[in-house]
Amino acid sequence: MHIDRIDLFHVAMPLIYPWRTAYGEDASIQSVLCRMVSGSIDAWGEASPLAAPCYSPEWAGGVFATCRDWLCPAVVGQRIESGAALQERLALFKGNPFAKAVLDTAWWALESKRANRPLHQLLGAQRDIVPVGADFGVMDRIDDLLAAVDKAVEQKFPRVKLKFRPGWDLPMLRAVRDRHPQLTIHIDCNSGYRLLDLPMFQAIDELQLAMIEQPLAHDDLVDHAQLQNRIRTPVCLDESVSDPRHAELALRLGSCRIMNIKPGRVGGLTNAVRIHDLCRAARIPCWVGGMLESAAGAAHCVALAMLDNFSYPGDIFPSSRFYHQDLAAPSITLTQLEDGTPAAQAPLQLPEPIPAELDKRLVQKFTVE
Repeated sequence: MHIDRIDLFHVAMPLIYPWRTAYGEDASIQSVLCRMVSGSIDAWGEASPLAAPCYSPEWAGGVFATCRDWLCPAVVGQRIESGAALQERLALFKGNPFAKAVLDTAWWALESKRANRPLHQLLGAQRDIVPVGADFGVMDRIDDLLAAVDKAVEQKFPRVKLKFRPGWDLPMLRAVRDRHPQLTIHIDCNSGYRLLDLPMFQAIDELQLAMIEQPLAHDDLVDHAQLQNRIRTPVCLDESVSDPRHAELALRLGSCRIMNIKPGRVGGLTNAVRIHDLCRAARIPCWVGGMLESAAGAAHCVALAMLDNFSYPGDIFPSSRFYHQDLAAPSITLTQLEDGTPAAQAPLQLPEPIPAELDKRLVQKFTVE
């Protein structure tokens, strides 16, 4: 497939309400959108590294510049016949997984259109529907959180994820567990703690969580291995796994018993599938995370989540959860499994197998560069 043109947009998408985590607060989600063109077809890619380098060393402005100045010139005018070939062409440029994901997700979306096949099938998936979970950030009051969790339980979400940070930690978690003793719960620490906090994590063992997500430093594998060896609760890695090599090292060290895979964080769908396969071979379950992308980027997460080793409900949300109006159409919506469990459905409508149409008015309104 010959890549004829790439258009880049750095956008800031206002949230309905701020998203609070251990690394700070975001009132809008900053993404880099990529329109990739080959002949008469075009498709969109997206990565959402946020406004500041707090979740990872990358940020939207830097990703935009990296793509504009280095990655796109290496791709435009070239024949790229596979995701692996694209990754090989970009391998000269060290790191920068979010920037590479912008192009990688666009290439897969373009290939889906060219081949006239749904994206999840191109990735190797056999199913087209998976359960999803409910997530809650840091709130003003524990009572507000309890009300939100109560609603998620009523809606039959199979698990709940709670953001966890100093000042919003054990008392909050105990309140939720006391209210819902049988609910599947996990916490996401977003690198907010250190190995010195071992006594707290040992206390969490008594609360029967599904996992503790990214408790320690964003680039650490060794301390996570030590922590996992000293607590019963499974450790889940997120930020620490930014490419397949880090995934291999984490598996070798025993740094986790479950892994979160986000296409943006690991360099795109090509690498995400590779990490999924490594975990499956090691009998380590996975689940799909997200970065609050628009429907264009969220559709890539939906397609990825259909692979068989994604056995824990993913972070896939309806557009209405965070945005008054999504930049892409159709927006992401949830369906239900037979038992009423909220689920994500793989886009199957051809010849438009992924949400690929962006609202030009909103893109123009929210464009930064």
